[in-house]
Amino acid sequence: MKVAIVGVSGAVGQEFLKVLAERDFPMDELVLFGSARSAGKTYEFKGKQLTVKELKHGDDFKDIDIALTSAGAGVSKEYAETITKHGAIMIDNSSAFRYDDDVPLVVPEVNPEDSKIRPRNIIANPNCSTIQMVVALKPIEELSKIKRVRVATYQAASGAGAQGIAELEEQTKEVVEGKPVTVNKFAHQLAMNIIPHIDVFLDNDYTKEEMKMNWETKKIMHTDAEVSATCVRIPVARAHSEAIWVETEKPLTAEAVTKAFEAFEGLTVIDNPAKNEYPMPLFVSGKDDVYVGRIRQDVTDPNSITFWCVGDQIKKGAALNAVQIAEWLVANGEVK
Repeated sequence: MKVAIVGVSGAVGQEFLKVLAERDFPMDELVLFGSARSAGKTYEFKGKQLTVKELKHGDDFKDIDIALTSAGAGVSKEYAETITKHGAIMIDNSSAFRYDDDVPLVVPEVNPEDSKIRPRNIIANPNCSTIQMVVALKPIEELSKIKRVRVATYQAASGAGAQGIAELEEQTKEVVEGKPVTVNKFAHQLAMNIIPHIDVFLDNDYTKEEMKMNWETKKIMHTDAEVSATCVRIPVARAHSEAIWVETEKPLTAEAVTKAFEAFEGLTVIDNPAKNEYPMPLFVSGKDDVYVGRIRQDVTDPNSITFWCVGDQIKKGAALNAVQIAEWLVANGEVK
């Protein structure tokens, strides 16, 4: 088993290294690829120093079984054929192929079987905010068909990459020191503020990030349920939070939904209002599971449940989800 990481120097690439080591992924060799700027750098993996190779068109992927890619949509599109032409399965973390009909969009807790049908040998990793939401929606869907979802997200600065978290740190320091605030990565100052704007605005006045949650949920869950989202950037370093309202065909009790959550792989319930216990980004950062709490019946609709959901968007929302797809492929004989 030979595995490659493409884009190893980025935040998700670094998380790939951690997750593969933590989960002791069954491989004989790990090969690292990066840009010309990253080539020659070394990273430690399980006590060994690995040198980054420059990503080029050629036959470097001839013996690779699985390639975990996170180098941006442009790079993924340019190098997809190079990566897959000798049989490597490309698990791509960018937005390049998510909406292509011939590329499965997979969250292993929800639709792992979709991984089997991959005519281009590409599997797409969904958007981070969608991943954590559908993990929580799946056990509800198993109780009653979901008709529609409304969600407000509270997304960490690191969702915008390493530059995002660096800008939040710089701005926070500038605010504390009374200096003019530097704004480059975000549309406005993020420190001591929230910004109801992630990605570009579309013709319907939703942002692309908001519509991604609609498009991707339908594809992953094979549903016609509509999703209306408002995506907000908040001054938190890591881990996204979501307030979710779910309307189902049949009325469900909060107790039944809580039990379904507790029994579902990949979910952890923290829900004890009497003791002020509920999921928060501060404590979910670095964790594998998606955490849910504040589970209650919607007072405006007997057929709706509302809850709070928090997940580490770099881990479960990116690197871990991709590695779990790879684990499923190995476990089900898709990779030998």
